[in-house]
Amino acid sequence: MKFVNKKLQEFEQYIKGKKVAIIGLGVSNIPLLDYLYKLKVQVSIFDKREKEALDKEAKTKIEQYNFKLYCGKDSLQFLKGFDVIFRSPSCMPNTKEVAEEVERGAYLTSEIEMLMQTCPGTIIGITGSDGKTTTTNLIYQILKEKGYNCYLGGNVGIPLFTKVGKMLPEDIIVLELSSFQLMNMKISSHISVITNISPNHLDIHKNYEEYIDAKKNIFKYQKENDILVLNYDNEITRNMKPEANGKVIYFSKAEKLENGIIYDNGIIKSCKDNLRRHIINVEDVILRGMHNYENICAAIAATSSLVEPEIQIEAIKKFKGVEHRIEFIRELNGVKWYNDSIGTSPTRTIAGLNAFEEKIVLIAGGYDKHLDYTPIAKPIIENVSSLILMGATAPKIEEVVKKELNAEGKKMPMFHCSSLKETVEKAKEIAKSGEIVLFSPASASFDLFKNFEDRGNQFKELVRNL
Repeated sequence: MKFVNKKLQEFEQYIKGKKVAIIGLGVSNIPLLDYLYKLKVQVSIFDKREKEALDKEAKTKIEQYNFKLYCGKDSLQFLKGFDVIFRSPSCMPNTKEVAEEVERGAYLTSEIEMLMQTCPGTIIGITGSDGKTTTTNLIYQILKEKGYNCYLGGNVGIPLFTKVGKMLPEDIIVLELSSFQLMNMKISSHISVITNISPNHLDIHKNYEEYIDAKKNIFKYQKENDILVLNYDNEITRNMKPEANGKVIYFSKAEKLENGIIYDNGIIKSCKDNLRRHIINVEDVILRGMHNYENICAAIAATSSLVEPEIQIEAIKKFKGVEHRIEFIRELNGVKWYNDSIGTSPTRTIAGLNAFEEKIVLIAGGYDKHLDYTPIAKPIIENVSSLILMGATAPKIEEVVKKELNAEGKKMPMFHCSSLKETVEKAKEIAKSGEIVLFSPASASFDLFKNFEDRGNQFKELVRNL
């Protein structure tokens, strides 16, 4: 008998004829234009960018469908009298105009939340300050190796809400979820993973507590038979266990857990009632670095109820990693160059520094998200031979490194550059054979680049042209 998605039918019946606002014409919201037009919905689009900066195809559709469009930084002043609001991740739910509409009675949701509300399959959600993209992709590959029909979405893959009509109960949907997507969400994934939590996005969240609370929504609405995977070594995630509604599985690189998945002396093991089973030796893994061994532990824990260890092992051995995450570019004159543009925070860059045994020429600095750079000083001194800095955070990084150098009575060459091209040229000039050049900014990319992918691609192009 053909499967009928009653949840989707109910939503489509509910939204017909409603007055709907779409805030932010980004990747996740553009597919909604066709979908809502077919449902004969009254749509208005709001975007803080000027009209000239919007996607050309989207603008054509808006005109064709006769949707209203409000552009510019003050566009939300016209957000009045709507039944449903689809917000983009960049639009915070506590934005004044949005909050007022919700108070008046509007239903606030998002493309990703409606996907989770209406999809019939099993949802695996992954969040965390670091490691969530690698973990998400690895989980997806493990499930594909087993033969499941899977969908990859959230911060990675493609917007999936308009694909819900094709999904079946036996399908698995793997979603990378940011704090912005999780804010205000009233549904949780069946299997939820929190890789770790450290200060991040404090330039947008009003405080650290709001950031943590947003992350908790990934498991807050779970049921008794659901699963929550937590990092035992991270104090914040470890202490979330009492708030969990379902089964908790810990992973750790520091503790020999009675139950869970652990990294122990080069081997990833499964622990049950103090009995340890070897799963895989990290020498057989392409990924480098302790942080990636943690990601593997998390992925194994998340898929343990769905996939046998033998199949997990095969997928892990084949997995080459994700672009812009300690990505090898080339070797030139005995120097290996790596792109770690995903290093948008100090903790990410620390993980990158700890992934190598060789001495490193580090290129760092970028947009200032108001993060504390003190923790990065000691790892830089321990792993880096020369430091090349650029961007708004360059003085902050230099200050904490100099302070640590003075405390330890050490010296390190430091250079300031005004462009990415200049940093690459300087690195080529000073790097010695046998060293690593690592581009891991420990900062966001917004000041000079569209995003971290654009930043990483420009870096790779410069390195390939040396």
